[in-house]
Amino acid sequence: MNVLLIGGTSEIGLAIVRRLAADGPVQPFLLGRDRDRLAAAAATFEPAAEYDVVDAETLDDHELAIARAFERAGGFDVVVLAVGVLGGQAGLDADRAEAERVMRVSFLGAGSLLLAALGALRRQGRGELVVLSSAAVERPRASNPVYGAAKAGLDGLAQGFADSLAGSGVRVLVVRPGFVRTRMTAGLKAAPFAVSAGAVAEATVRGLAGGAHTIWVPRGLRYAFAVLRHLPRWIYRRLPL
Repeated sequence: MNVLLIGGTSEIGLAIVRRLAADGPVQPFLLGRDRDRLAAAAATFEPAAEYDVVDAETLDDHELAIARAFERAGGFDVVVLAVGVLGGQAGLDADRAEAERVMRVSFLGAGSLLLAALGALRRQGRGELVVLSSAAVERPRASNPVYGAAKAGLDGLAQGFADSLAGSGVRVLVVRPGFVRTRMTAGLKAAPFAVSAGAVAEATVRGLAGGAHTIWVPRGLRYAFAVLRHLPRWIYRRLPL
């Protein structure tokens, strides 16, 4: 199985690739912006993974980078899109430059890479694409609305294209984890339902095997947010989220 990980140093993305490899031979290909970190991540696989450099913020490079990866690997069975930055947790008081970068990377950049990857899969005529979204898309939190809104945009884009590709041989799985204990969340207070990258990987592989279009990790978050989504605003804004 050939697997392309876009966001090639993502802890969750790498955990998904390794979990897929537990079920059979996998040849990973890593795409990311930091060559040294990509090389280190590639070396953890046996045999070593191939890798190439692409920056989520350099939109003009995305089509070529994806096409080059597909050509070098001879196509992919699974593509995992694990691109995004969390940014500050200060709401409107967050640094403006940081907030703008969260929007550029987590929606515009990730969305551009999604378009390029789906186009390549459709030309190939088959394949599965995993999009790492967030539980925050259901109702962005007051403490970090920029991240929630950016992920909501990506999530909506993925869901819409998933419907448009029905019957094409290309399938999209949107993964909505809650708080995941990774480098990105280091130093933050863990939210309820916190999980590991390994737990997200396990749920993702089950979702792929079961033909799911959207999964929540852990599963109970789906029901928690079904309630939170419909709370009156005056109640929701008082919650310590």
